[in-house]
This record gives sequence, C-alpha cells and structure tokens, in this order.
Amino acid sequence: MFDLSGKCAIVTGSTRGIGRAVAEGLIAQGARVLVSSESAEDIARVADELGMPGQACDVTDNTALAALVERALAEFGGIDVLVCNAGITGRAGPFAEVDMADFAKVMAINLTSQVALCNLALPHIAARGGGSAILMSSLSGLRGNGRINAYALSKAGVAQLARNLAVEWGARNVRVNAISPGFIATELSGPLLADEAFMARRMAMTPLRRPGRPEEIAGAAVFLASPAGAFMTGQNLVVDGGTLITDGS
Repeated sequence: MFDLSGKCAIVTGSTRGIGRAVAEGLIAQGARVLVSSESAEDIARVADELGMPGQACDVTDNTALAALVERALAEFGGIDVLVCNAGITGRAGPFAEVDMADFAKVMAINLTSQVALCNLALPHIAARGGGSAILMSSLSGLRGNGRINAYALSKAGVAQLARNLAVEWGARNVRVNAISPGFIATELSGPLLADEAFMARRMAMTPLRRPGRPEEIAGAAVFLASPAGAFMTGQNLVVDGGTLITDGS
C-alpha cells in the first residue's frame, strides 16, 4: 500500500531537515525524486548523496519554478508527486512590530510560491492519470501565536490552499493535502532544543513528551503520496505528538 515504485516526485527545500527526510522516505519506497533548494552547492552535495537529480530553485522566482517543473519532466517524463516544503520563519515578534518587507518575504516563500508551483505542476500530475500534492503547513497555523506572526499566517493559508486545490483538482484524480508538523528536532530548531526553559514548557504541552523527528513527518508524506492515502484529499494532517489536543495538564 505504500509502494511508490515508478513514481516521480519534486520536493522543494529538500537538502536538509524535514524536506530531506521526505525525499529519503519517498526514495525508500521506490520513487525517483528531483531534489531542490535555493543553494546550488547544497543541491550538488545532497543529490550526489541520494543518487538523484537536483535543481537549484529560488521558489519566489516564477521562471525558476517553471524550470524546476521542466527539469522534472526532462528527467522523469512526468510528475506524480509534488511536495511543497520550502519555507522560512521570518523575524519573530508581534504584528504590532511587524516589518512589512520581512512579512512580504515570508508570504512569498511560504504561500505564494506554493500557489505558483501547484499551478505549474498539477496539470502534469493530472496528465499522468492523477497523483498527490503535499503542502507543508504547520501547527502554528492552527493556534494563536504572539511571536511568529507572518509564518503562522502563511501556514494557515497553506492549509486552506490544500482544501481549495483539492476541490479544483479532485475530478482529475489529483489529491492535495497539507501536513502540519509540530515541534520537530532539526538543525534549524537547534537553539530551541538547547533552551531548557522552552523545552520544559513545550514538552509539558506535548502528550508524547518529546520533539518529533523529521522521518516522522516523512512517514506522513509517504502515506499521502502512496496508494494507502488514495481516498484522502483536502485534509490537514497534524503530526505534533498531540500538542494541539492538550491543555498542557
């Protein structure tokens, strides 16, 4: 049910953290993956390590996004799975102190790029008889937050984008879902992992009492990409150790 043999995927932001784990998870199930991030140096290294083609891509550049899709078509002959994972946190702080240039950058990378890439890739997925698009949202898009304002707003938009696209593309057998990770132990979360006060507070709010691992998000992505998730679309799959459902008691 989880076999992806013969399937071809694009994964953005796939040289580290959750994105790389997703790429590795898809590959482990037999998929071929076009690895992508903004850094050509990182792409060369990770593509070599994974034995897959790579393409540097600034997701805020529509020409670069079109080139990414064309590279996948040239390498694989088609696209079956799209994972929109590239994203940034932006500057911390309340909306009352928001830097609008930073706000615009966060929205461009986290949300607008996913709209643009889906518009480019989904017709090709439909042309293959259907497939799966997976949009990376966040637990922060489901709760109020006083510090990661633009990020949380962009991620809430991603979950709504998945619902809208699921309605638009369902008749052509293209499934679109979002994943909302909770607190995941990655290189980027290193400073928080080292903050004892933060970790004590956050883990007390998480029933499983630990951070998630990138491969646990990859497992959710494999499910959504595979035949096991064939009747699932328009959903926001929360993978957070239970943080969303508890009052911290």
